[in-house]
Amino acid sequence: MKKSLYGLKQANRQWFAKLSSHLKASSFSQSAYDHSLFVKIFETNIIVLLAYVDDIILAGNHLSDIEQITQSLDDTFKVKNLGNLKYFLGLEIARSSEGIHVSQRKYALDILADSGLLASKACATLITKDTKGLFEGGVPLKDITPYQRLIGRLLYLTNTRPDIGYVAQFLSQFIQSPTKEHLATANRVLRYIKAAPGQGLFFPSNSTLQIKGFCDSDWATCPNTHRSTIGLCVFLGSSLKSWKSKKQSTISRSSSKVEYRAFATLTCDIQWLKYLFDELQIKLKESVVVYCDNQSTRHIALNPISHERTKHIEIDCYVVREKVQDKLYQFLPITSTHQAVDVFTKALDPGIFKSVVSKLGLLDIHS
Repeated sequence: MKKSLYGLKQANRQWFAKLSSHLKASSFSQSAYDHSLFVKIFETNIIVLLAYVDDIILAGNHLSDIEQITQSLDDTFKVKNLGNLKYFLGLEIARSSEGIHVSQRKYALDILADSGLLASKACATLITKDTKGLFEGGVPLKDITPYQRLIGRLLYLTNTRPDIGYVAQFLSQFIQSPTKEHLATANRVLRYIKAAPGQGLFFPSNSTLQIKGFCDSDWATCPNTHRSTIGLCVFLGSSLKSWKSKKQSTISRSSSKVEYRAFATLTCDIQWLKYLFDELQIKLKESVVVYCDNQSTRHIALNPISHERTKHIEIDCYVVREKVQDKLYQFLPITSTHQAVDVFTKALDPGIFKSVVSKLGLLDIHS
């Protein structure tokens, strides 16, 4: 990279353009669904390259091919080979014959140390079930910067800790005018993390190639705006691949509308995964299954005729219907007690919370 580009806004773009052109010249194809992903498939060999600015992950089924690409990159850009993947952007990766474990143990301990809670007593729960008091007026913080920084770090920690996803997005609602009560709740989250800072996602090597999706909503739970919270998660076999906890930006008139918005988001996520697997030439052996505990929502999705109950659902309804007719996935009923996505939509009792979190495939290899 030319020295005149350093520090300028176009530097990152020019660097990525240079890297992309070199990889394409080396017979790599750039993914249309994740532009930072490059794939090279020839005969029975496959090489996958994932780039984040100047940090690169290489994976493949033949070590000689990886060494050849590494040498090619070194000849052009003078890269440093760090060996087997162990640490990447704060993510700690441990690998064995049983599978891959991804955590952010050092990052979590750094947050605890910076907050002065490294020696605090651990807490078994994240948040109390009654959260109405946090919406009421409290004592404002004189300096809101530490709270904002803490919430930002918690949001990044959700990359490997989906169990704190709901609380992180819940506390981020008050980032403009936090109170001492909000800070106390955030500190309680840190004490919960302190109980198992090395907990992270485990991807077993014997997992089946079947996509299973869960989505749910909590209708009009915000006492101030009456907006709803949606949550979803997608598994590949027993491995959690993606999840989301989000407060809607508009008010929904019915629970069916909230469910459909959750379904539309889940549908797009599943479709993206299908496209990505097709690029990697991974064939799913079983059909995609989506579990829903709302009977009326399933009936509306399977019924192509519009009526009074679906006039206000608008485009989300048709996105779901189109993919159902294309047989992207099939609906299956599930009871609310077995719904794995409740941890992303509401505050739960301690017993129920532990039961749901146990279904997410979290593991602490340091315990």
